[in-house]
Amino acid sequence: MEHPALHSISPIDGRYAKATKALQSYFSEASLIRYRVYVEIEYFIALCRQGLPELKNVDADTLEALRSICDNFSEKDALRVKEIESVTNHDIKAVEYFIKEKFEEMALAQYKEFIHFGLTSQDINNTAIPLSLKEGIEQAIMPELHKLMEVLKSLSKQWLEITMLAHTHGQPASPTTLGKEIYVFYCRLENQLKQLTALPYPAKFGGATGNFNAHKAAYPDIDWNDFANRFVSQTLQLERTRVTTQIEPYDGLASLFDALKRICTIIIDLDRDMWTYISMNYFKQKIKEGEVGSSAMPHKVNPIDFENSEGNAGIAIALFEHLSAKLPISRLQRDLTDSTVLRNIGVPLAHMLITLKSSMRGLDKLIINKEAIDRDLDNNWMVVSEAIQTVLRKLNYPQPYEKLKELTRTNSKIDSCAIHNFINTLDIDDNTRKQLLEITPFNYTGILPEIQ
Repeated sequence: MEHPALHSISPIDGRYAKATKALQSYFSEASLIRYRVYVEIEYFIALCRQGLPELKNVDADTLEALRSICDNFSEKDALRVKEIESVTNHDIKAVEYFIKEKFEEMALAQYKEFIHFGLTSQDINNTAIPLSLKEGIEQAIMPELHKLMEVLKSLSKQWLEITMLAHTHGQPASPTTLGKEIYVFYCRLENQLKQLTALPYPAKFGGATGNFNAHKAAYPDIDWNDFANRFVSQTLQLERTRVTTQIEPYDGLASLFDALKRICTIIIDLDRDMWTYISMNYFKQKIKEGEVGSSAMPHKVNPIDFENSEGNAGIAIALFEHLSAKLPISRLQRDLTDSTVLRNIGVPLAHMLITLKSSMRGLDKLIINKEAIDRDLDNNWMVVSEAIQTVLRKLNYPQPYEKLKELTRTNSKIDSCAIHNFINTLDIDDNTRKQLLEITPFNYTGILPEIQ
């Protein structure tokens, strides 16, 4: 029996199918069809509630029964839509004909011409797709992002007092703490999450070229803009872009993709730092029985989760960049390039989901190696020179920076004895001398953040 994962072209449906399964409910072909059916059904219900005289006999029970078409939407239904599409060669028209078949089964054939009434395909696509994007992000991506942030916050608290040598430009720098450096990533993600959640999910609903031409011709006395605003905002929980061509201009979706891209960029930065700390032996990794790090070198435990996360985040970023750069561009009132591209919005989200899960696995494997961290601090006493020269500046001591530069820029080892000998040669008062002698790489950490 064939295993589908072995024959998938994309690893998100093959190797990583288990990790990305949650997104199938929002971005698969069957899910897109279901979202389109949902919009069409809700639109018909909204027309009935608007009070169109031709629909006055459709009672409340019938309206609720109509929702079962979407609520009970099955793979069999999706296949039927695809079967119709094989004849129409038009995906939205196939959805319309599918619903008309359902109306006939429910003895509602007299109302079936009000399905997709006055609409163009993009009134359905530009509502169904942002709705699937909204629900996919909120229900599949956000929970994993929150989990990652909670892990980062927990580790930040746990390791806040673990002093660590900082490295700027790859060189020893003023000490920091391990928890504080991890907290930086939590705070960055928190800021981006606030921006992401504040962004609207825009939708277009306005007929063939955005002006409700057909609607006004059929029912000139109805305020169709007000109808559409209520339908999009109240029923679909999206934000309607009022002035459009045939398609939503996608500036809002571009903002969403850019926000997601920035989150992935921050995670890459996290992955690379954790990878580097592991290479410096600041962290060891939990060993799982049976796992192999290298096919040739038995001793190796590779930081594969951070590498996997970084690789998938890079793919996600590239696709998010293409989406945000391409979608707002369309020839005249529309071309079809947006439709082709939008079918792929689940792909970068799938790679982002893998990224989030991989980073969490990597963080879960970390074992702090305090011995290596402390050894690095003890081998780099020159980093307290910043503190010494700054205190001397306060005293208006002559050329403090230059004197510390002369002391520390040497091939000789700068240890505690060298620093203390230097301090004892200074012409300063006893209290200041005592203060300087108490500074070490282990306690020179400045002001640490309060982590709630």
